[in-house]
Order: sequence, then C-alpha cells, then structure tokens
Amino acid sequence: MRWIYHPVPPAEIEELSRRAGVGPVLAELLTRSRLGKSTADTFLRPVLAGLSDPFTLPNVAVAAARLRDAIARKEDLIVLGDYDVDGVTSTALFVTVLRRFGLNPRFVVPRRAEDGYGLSRSAIDRALEGGKPALFVALDCGTNSHAEVEYLTGLGIEVIVVDHHRSKDQTLRQGILVNPHVQAEGEGEGRDLCTVGLVFKLMHGLLKQLRQDGHPQAFEFKLRDHLDLVALGTVADLVPLVGENRILARHGLRIMQETRRPGLRALMEVAGVKADQEITAVDVSYRLGPRINASGRLADAALSVELLVSEDSRFCYDVARQLDLCNRERQDIERQITEKAEKLVEAEFAAAEGIVLFDEAWHPGVVGIVAGRVTRKYNRPCIILGQEGEFAKGSGRSIDGISLVDVLGTCREHLAAWGGHPMAVGVSLAKDRVPAFRKDFAAAVRHHAGGDIAEQRLEISTWIEAGQIREALMSDLDSLHPFGQGNPEPLFGVRGVVLRQPPEVFKEQHFRFWCDDGDGRRLAGVAWKMARRLPPVGSPIDLAVELHWNHFNGRKTLQLELVDWRAGPDS
Repeated sequence: MRWIYHPVPPAEIEELSRRAGVGPVLAELLTRSRLGKSTADTFLRPVLAGLSDPFTLPNVAVAAARLRDAIARKEDLIVLGDYDVDGVTSTALFVTVLRRFGLNPRFVVPRRAEDGYGLSRSAIDRALEGGKPALFVALDCGTNSHAEVEYLTGLGIEVIVVDHHRSKDQTLRQGILVNPHVQAEGEGEGRDLCTVGLVFKLMHGLLKQLRQDGHPQAFEFKLRDHLDLVALGTVADLVPLVGENRILARHGLRIMQETRRPGLRALMEVAGVKADQEITAVDVSYRLGPRINASGRLADAALSVELLVSEDSRFCYDVARQLDLCNRERQDIERQITEKAEKLVEAEFAAAEGIVLFDEAWHPGVVGIVAGRVTRKYNRPCIILGQEGEFAKGSGRSIDGISLVDVLGTCREHLAAWGGHPMAVGVSLAKDRVPAFRKDFAAAVRHHAGGDIAEQRLEISTWIEAGQIREALMSDLDSLHPFGQGNPEPLFGVRGVVLRQPPEVFKEQHFRFWCDDGDGRRLAGVAWKMARRLPPVGSPIDLAVELHWNHFNGRKTLQLELVDWRAGPDS
C-alpha cells in the first residue's frame, strides 16, 4: 500500500487557523478541503437556515401544488418506493407527512425476486389490486420508466416521480418529474441530494403552500422533527455529505439521538445503538442501514416501511427483531459469497482493472455488499452477479475517481437494464453476455482510470505527534462530523511509534496494541482483520490511524483505529 501525503503551505494553515479560530490540525484539514474562512464557518456550523428555498428545484412547486390539491380533495394515493434505505425512508417520510394532513396513502415496495428493480409493471399491477388511485407517486425510481408511467397515465392516473438517478436518454414525457440530475444545469441546485432529501424538499414546499392557504395543521407541523429519516437515507445512500446533505445529516443524526419514532428506537435497540451515546454515520452505515436493507434483500422491504411509520411499539419491536434475523442470515450468505469471490479474483482476474464475477448460485440480494468488499480489498471497480430467472443480475461498486455511470455508458449494449450513481449501480444482462461484458467493462475502467490503478493508495490527511492525540483534538474532529462521501474521515499519520509489549490477538482476526505518547501517557489502539500482519515490538514504526471514542462498560476512552503500519526510518 502506497502512502501519499500532499503538504499544505504552512502560511495557509496559519492564516485559516487565525481567522477561523481553530487549532492547526483542524485548520490543515479544512485547508485541504479547500475551505476558506467564510465556507469553513458554514461547514463547521451547518444550520437549517442554510437550506435553500425548495422551489428553486425544478418541478417542486408543481408537484407540491398537486399534493395540495390531493389533500383538499381527500384523494386516494399510492406510493411506490424502492427497496433500499433511501427508498424506504423516502416512502416513510412521504406517508408520515401526508397522514398528518388527513390522507392515508397506500404504499408498496417492489419485491426484488418478483418485481425486479424500480417501477416495474408487476409492482404497479400489485399496487393497483386495491383499486385505482387518483395519484401514483414513485420514489427513488421511475426516471427511466417511460412505458410504465405512460401505462399509468393511460389508466387515467396522474403520476409524480421523485428520483435522483440519472436519465439514460430523454426525460419522462408524461407525469411530474422531480429530479435535479435530469433538470438542473451543470452542478445545479440539489444534484447531490438523494431521494429522501428531495422528498424533504418537496414536503417543505408543500408546507409553504399550505401555510399560504392558511391550513391550520401546516402551522403546527414541524418538518424538522422528521430529519431522522432524512439522515438515515442520506448517509446510507453514499451521496456526498457536503452542502445541504451535510446540514440534513448533521441535524438528522442529532434528532435520531432523541427520536420518538417507535420503529427507529426498536431498530436502534436490536442493532446495539445506544441512546446515551452520540449516533454517528458509522452507526447508520454498519448497524441501522444493513438491517433495513436486509428485508429487501431476502424478504419484503415493505416490512421496513411499516416499521418506520408505525406507532405501535410492540409491533415495532417484533419487526425490528425480524429484520435483525434477516440481517444475520444475510451476513452468513454474504460471507460465503465473499470467500468464493475473492478466490475467483486471485485465481482468474488478478490483473483485471475492472472486475465482473458471476455465479448462478449467488443470491442477487446480497451481491451488492460483496461487490463493496471486493472493491475495497482489491481497489478496483467491481460488479458481482447472481442469477435471477434467465438473467445475470447484480450490483457494482466503484473507487474514488471512477464513475460507474460513465463506465457502464460505454458498454451498455450488453445490458438489459442498469441504473444508479457514480459509486453504486445495479445491472441486469443475459447470462451469455457476461464474458463480453466482463471484457468491455475492464477496458472501460482502464480508459476512465487513465493509468494503472492496481496499487492501493493511502491518503494521509495530516501528520501529527502522538502527544497531540488528546481530547482537544477529538473535540475539533467532532466539528467535522458526519463523515462520508465528500467528507472522508481524516487519516492521521504518526511517526516513530514504539510498541513496548506484543499486540494482543483476539477472535483470530484482530489485534489490540498499546503505545505511549512520549510523555509516559499510554494510548490504546485496535486493528481490524490485521492479525496476520502484526507490527514489531521495540522498533520504531509509522502508523496510519483514525481516531475514535470507544464506549465500554459506561466508560468513554480515546482509541486509535489502525488502518496500516510501516517500518519507521530508524528501524
């Protein structure tokens, strides 16, 4: 692994430190992010007042007006949301708000095995079994569903699509589409928002219109109380946590901390997310999100929507436990597929710039997670495919700097269906096209990479002394939360660390270690899945670490989380 550090001019660090009133380490991190004094203030102190007028987003005013009419006429609505966390939270937010205004929207979530992805005809027909509504709303899907939207409008049903996926060709000819990727120019307003963020903006617009009408309920309703759902979907969907996403996620995680939503509290309990500890993006990414996703991967994602909209605590705890069991099953399946996928890579595709793996026995519902693991381990874009009917179907994940949307655009002739965003996509193709697609995918990745990407790079954010690792630094880091796409967690380099006792291996895969800061103060650290590569005792080494708080037995202690180590210059 190649360590890379690009020094920031000391004068720039000193200037920002003085003008923004922050320490030198935080000033370097902010300078590296190209944040000046004014933008640094906004970044460190994101406020809800910083959100833009929702009506600056194309078609939000039109869509909100149509919903306002539905409320006035007490119309029947159907909501169809995708089965991932973004789709589930979008559906839950939409349904929750409209219920407060006297409507009772029916909702349906595509069943992965039966309906496939998005606004499919089979999902629509299932949704219409309870009767034809006046309005059909598609969330986190539908941008490219021309035939399906025309089918609905042909039945006399009006359609609203709220989605953040990119259009493959032309925009929808019918219905109301809210999608900044399709309608905004360049880096226009809202292009980083995922669907639950767009639904939040739409609901904000609806409230503004209802308040203009003097609707009494609109003045009592506090949309900010539902930012817990927005944060959940935004963090889980891997959109950049900058700009408005940062505002929504930062405030939403705080509201999640005190949420009164029975379903979310139950989910937090089964996931081991403690209400008395600060909830972070990591909790969403690795504890809450996977459990919500598990129902869509292995069962019916409508269960997750029911969990988030229900007011019945007993029901919510029962559902949360079901999701936890689904997640455990998903983990077992994923572990088996990952082991086989890694063996395939090392045996047959070690030299490929882009990796495509297919096995008829692999469950299409978990291959996206496996794709993420393979991508991280080998530092290459990867698509993992299982079998669904006559098709090879699966998901892809990418690395920084390579957009899967661009890559797939150059080899789309092999695909029956595909969609997503730069870091994550879903694809479907005939099984006999897999070999040709594999070849063209690798060539497209090579072209877009512009060079060799085989060697994994480790970007050091800043070098610090062990003695600087104290609560004051942790306080500065807290102001940078939440970390995620577009705002990566800082990786600190620490030179010349000497371990005075052997690392302690646990669970055969991980190890704990201890070092001192040069002043006799002991620092504790942990290394995940690195037990086969233990650092030496008594010799200087350099560490690449993240800094976290560790909560255990009611105590909060500072902990180094080792990402990599290398021999020091004097060893």
